[in-house]
Amino acid sequence: LGFDNTVKAGDHEFADNGFRIVVDMKSFLYLAGTELQFSDGLNGKGFEFHNPNASRTCGCGESFAV
Repeated sequence: LGFDNTVKAGDHEFADNGFRIVVDMKSFLYLAGTELQFSDGLNGKGFEFHNPNASRTCGCGESFAV
């Protein structure tokens, strides 16, 4: 996950609530159907990815297998 200023050919662009999210084609194949949510509760703050295609995830929630 990172910030970029250019959209390249083949990138998928999504917009929601004034935010633009751009995903390159290689990553899109793994992330299709993923929901991005933001939590600011007492049990943790930050972005949460919910990927229905993931068969396994690590304990930290930063990686997955398909």
